[in-house]
Amino acid sequence: MERIVLAYSGGLGTSVAIPWLPEKYNAEIVAVTMDLGQGKELDDVRERALAIGAVRSDVFVLRGEFARDFILPALQAGAFYEGRYPLATALGRPLISKHLVEIARIEGASAIAHGCTGKGNDQVRMDVSARALEPSIKVIAPARVWGLTRPEEIEYARRRGIPVPATVDSPYSTDSNLWGRSIECGVLEDPWQEPPEEIYLLTKSPAESPDRPAYVEIEFERGVPVKINGVAMSLVELIQSLETIAGAHGIGRVDMVENRLVGIKSREIYEAPAAVGLHAAHRELQKFVTPRDLERLTAELGVKYADLVYNGLWYTPTREAIDALVK
Repeated sequence: MERIVLAYSGGLGTSVAIPWLPEKYNAEIVAVTMDLGQGKELDDVRERALAIGAVRSDVFVLRGEFARDFILPALQAGAFYEGRYPLATALGRPLISKHLVEIARIEGASAIAHGCTGKGNDQVRMDVSARALEPSIKVIAPARVWGLTRPEEIEYARRRGIPVPATVDSPYSTDSNLWGRSIECGVLEDPWQEPPEEIYLLTKSPAESPDRPAYVEIEFERGVPVKINGVAMSLVELIQSLETIAGAHGIGRVDMVENRLVGIKSREIYEAPAAVGLHAAHRELQKFVTPRDLERLTAELGVKYADLVYNGLWYTPTREAIDALVK
C-alpha cells in the first residue's frame, strides 16, 4: 500500500484529512508535526493523530533550526511584508516543506499532503517549496480537492468522532510559531468589525497594559541578538523572553488588509510582540552604523526579501544572494 506523509497540525483541516486521504487514495497516512514553537497546542498531537487513523505519528522539534536558519536571516534583512507583517507563518512553510520531503524519502512515500486551502497563500508556499527541493514529488491538498466549507468540515469531524478545537460558533483559524501568531475567519472577515479581545493570546490590550514602561536593552553581535538586559540567551530563549515582556505591554498587534499572493485582498490579524520588538531594535541600530546609500539599498532589499518569503520563493538563488549581501 502507498504512503502519504501528512503535515499534521492537530487543527480541523488536517484532522479530517487523516480519515479522508485513505478513502480517496487507498494509502497509509504518516502524520508529521513540526514543532516551530506552537507551545501547548502540541501536548497530545501525536496521540490524536494515531487515534484518528494515522499508521505512525512523529513530532519533530525544529525551534532552533527555525530561529537560526529562517527567522534570523529575515530579521537581518529587515523583512516586513507591506511594511507591517513580520512573516511568521510564511517563514515556517519552507522549513515544514523541507522536512516533509526528507521524511517522504525515508518512508518511500509517493506523496506529501498539507492542510492549506485553495484561497490562501500557504498552499503556494508549501507546493512551490516542496517541488523546489524534489521536483517529482506529488503534493496533495485535501481542503483544495475536497472543497468543503469550514462548517462542513466541523460536521464531518463530529460524525467521525474527531475532536477538533473549532465550532461553528467560534470558527477562528489560527497558526502559531516562535515568531508570531495569525488569526482569521469568523467575524474577522469583515474589515469594519473590531477584533474581539478574546482572539488575542500573546498581547494585552493597551487598556490592560502596565502604566509604567519596561526598559529592554538588546545586545547584537554581527547582527545576531544575543542578550537581553545583559543576560546571554540562545536565540530561541531570547525571542520567547521578549515575547513575554513586549506582549505584556501591548506591543505586537497587527490588523491589516493585505494583498494575498493569490490575487485577493484579505483582512489579517497578527500577534508578533518579539518580532516587532526585534525588528525595531535592529532597524534603529543599523541607523548608527550603516552609510546612507547602503541604508537605502538595505530598505529596498528588505521589501524584496519580504515579497520572496511571502510568495513562497525561499528556495531561490535570489533569496540566497540577498542573504549573502546582508551577511
